[in-house]
Amino acid sequence: MKAVALKENIWWVGGIDWDIRNFHGYQTPRGTTYNAYLVIDEKIALIDTVKNYLEKELLSRISAVIDPSKIDYIVVNHVEMDHSGSLPQIMAAAPNAVIVTSAVGEKGLEAHYHSKWKYVTVKSGDSLDLGRTELKFVQTPMVHWPDNMVTYLPKEKILFSNDAFGQHIASPERFDDELGSDIVIEEAAKYYANIVLPFGSQVQKALQALSALDIDMIAPSHGLIWREHISDILKKYTLWSANETDDKAVIIYDTMYGSTEKIAYALFRSFEEKGIPPRLINLKSNHISDIVPEVLTAKYVCIGSPTLNNNMMPTVAAFLTYLKGLAPKNRIGMAFGSYGWSGQSVGQVEDILREMGFDILPQIKLNYVPTQAQLDEINLDQIKIFVSDFD
Repeated sequence: MKAVALKENIWWVGGIDWDIRNFHGYQTPRGTTYNAYLVIDEKIALIDTVKNYLEKELLSRISAVIDPSKIDYIVVNHVEMDHSGSLPQIMAAAPNAVIVTSAVGEKGLEAHYHSKWKYVTVKSGDSLDLGRTELKFVQTPMVHWPDNMVTYLPKEKILFSNDAFGQHIASPERFDDELGSDIVIEEAAKYYANIVLPFGSQVQKALQALSALDIDMIAPSHGLIWREHISDILKKYTLWSANETDDKAVIIYDTMYGSTEKIAYALFRSFEEKGIPPRLINLKSNHISDIVPEVLTAKYVCIGSPTLNNNMMPTVAAFLTYLKGLAPKNRIGMAFGSYGWSGQSVGQVEDILREMGFDILPQIKLNYVPTQAQLDEINLDQIKIFVSDFD
């Protein structure tokens, strides 16, 4: 298999996962890549590896450029197994290689693989001389694991960013301008929302640490390599990490007999009349990982559920559990729903939104099938009053 040149003597040698459709519970309809990079100088460094079942593809691409046994260093920016899973096979092919990673990374690799490999541990500001080429390291803990770091080539102005700035895309194209920025930004947003969102403050620290670097190319560990739209993705990460939102609403719900759905549509019309663009999402037909990117940029988050056996619907509970773990901030939330005789679901939804630190709008809780008059009341009175309270 062919390697792809990034710059002179710097190669992409990763693996393409065309078939994966679920990544840790996150739907990946476009597949993904596990990117690894080869830097050739007087010494040879491999930066990151691939998931274990793509190790032959990795070795094939490396072999198209050099004999894998000549690798001197393997830089492990992150120990998670989608990046380090083929490390045992690579170490077997390059038995004299030394692993370069953070101190936390060394502990993680030993706990994963229980092998007596040779290590050099690095911290922010450390560098590794390959000859004419220098690798510099910046630790970026909790973006998104404690061991995370990035590798920078000052002369070539390339940042090997590991999980930061990644996307799940399987593609014959390797660069953002080859595929199209709209798709790459869309997938980068989904990736951030589902993986990086809980770590906004750490992302901001990492962005600050990287701000002094002169960057011509960002080479992440998943997806396309950024060379044309670097400023765009840096601006997006700045906004997303600050939990800055657009003045829009997302209305997420499940329904049994259509009553909660009627309330959802009434809310949709209300936000629309107020000039706030709404998005309506039924949990029966949308995967939670596709919904979170909408929450990423929405100021208003409305969650609706009927009551089932004194509880909210399981789909709503699952979504709220997932969303709570991602910890979005600076949102305005509202609970709504219909009920038969008990009606606990709306209060349960509201309690979770409060736990997440959302500002809370008055809940809407209607018995059985709402009348048109009740739906009109939502439209003409409640939403117009309580939305304006937060303008």
